[in-house]
Parts: sequence; structure tokens; C-alpha cells
Amino acid sequence: MDIIQKIQEQYIQEFNNNVPLDEFILNLLVVAVLASLLRLYYIHYGAAISNRTKFANNFLPLALGTLLIIMIVKSSIALSLGLVGALSIVRFRAAIKDPEELTFLFFAIGIGLAGGANQPILAVIAFIFILIILFAHRYFTKGGSFRQEDRMFINISTDIDDLDKVTKLLSGIFPYVELKRLDTLDKGMDLSFICKADSLDQISKVKNEISQLSASTRLSIIDQPDLII
Repeated sequence: MDIIQKIQEQYIQEFNNNVPLDEFILNLLVVAVLASLLRLYYIHYGAAISNRTKFANNFLPLALGTLLIIMIVKSSIALSLGLVGALSIVRFRAAIKDPEELTFLFFAIGIGLAGGANQPILAVIAFIFILIILFAHRYFTKGGSFRQEDRMFINISTDIDDLDKVTKLLSGIFPYVELKRLDTLDKGMDLSFICKADSLDQISKVKNEISQLSASTRLSIIDQPDLII
């Protein structure tokens, strides 16, 4: 009992003096909810090439970790200086494939900073306004993209040399066609396209018409929901 009482007096009381328990729990819940909402937004509306679901899973631990660090060091200059020294020897080598990924990481860190600084209302208000701005920006710039599930990568290897014929064939069926790569072969071409299909009938029609170009023409269609246009 003496040990339990000592722990209660020395550690729990010290925690309550530095960070009131009710404020800590409130900030923790607010940051967790906002980070989870940010994850959902990034998964559904992000445009990064990488796996957005896997990447967005980092937002919650990143925000909560930032909150914990700020809450620990904000009451002690010595701890703050020690944190700077500790982080100076830590090297992060995770590859950031798209600037958007870095932007949302800073967003998650900002949520954690607001929570750690005991500013949950500021975090909520800022989060709401930032999302409104992002939605508005996406609405006015949506002309260059299409729905996630419509995106495909199409590769055509053929012995014919008429690029216009292949491009017109695809453009006459798919609502969106973009040539991404062209390789000349000893006889023919190897072509790579990003396309948008509205239905399986369009894919079936392309398959039939491409096969009629020549006996040696080969078609490969890969679903690529993470491609961006």
C-alpha cells in the first residue's frame, strides 16, 4: 500500500498539477477524432499515386505522438532542449513520393500541436475551415480528374506502325484517353495509355477491335485506381 500511495502522490499528483486530467482526455479525444476524419478525407479525395489507405493510417499515431511530445515539453525548458538534441540524431528515410503526402503529414502534425498546446477549439475550427477550403479548391479544379474506380492502364503491343489508328480507336470508345509512353519495335510499336471507362461494355468493345488490328497484336488492361490525371 505504501508503494501505491507513493506512486499516487509522486506521479499522479505531479501529472495533475502539470496537465489536468480532464483537459488531457479532451485534447486526446479531439485530436483522435480530427486525425481520423483527416484520414477519411485523404483516402477518398487525395490524389497521390501511392496507396492512400496505407499512408493515411499514419495520421492518427503521428497526431497523437505530436500531442504527447508537446504536452511533455511545454512545461519544461530543459525537456524542450533535450528533445531538440534527441531529434537531431534521428534520421527519417521514408520516401515521400508526392508533395501532397508531405502536406497532409504537416496537417496531422498541426492537429497534434494544437491538442498538445491545449487548444482543442482552435484545432476544431481550423480543421473545419481548412477542409472547406480544400473542398472548394477541389470543386473548382475537378475538371482535370475523374472518379477513382474508372482509371485503367492499357498497354498495346502491335506490329502495325499507325499510331493515329490506335489512338482514334481508343478515343472512339473511351471518354478519356491519354498516351503515356510509345516505344518503337523492330516491327510495330509498344503503346501505354491511361484511359477512363464508363462500363464493362466499353472494355469488351476495345478488346474485340484491338484484336482485329493484326494477329500479333496484344492487349493488356490493368485497373489502376491510384493513377492521377
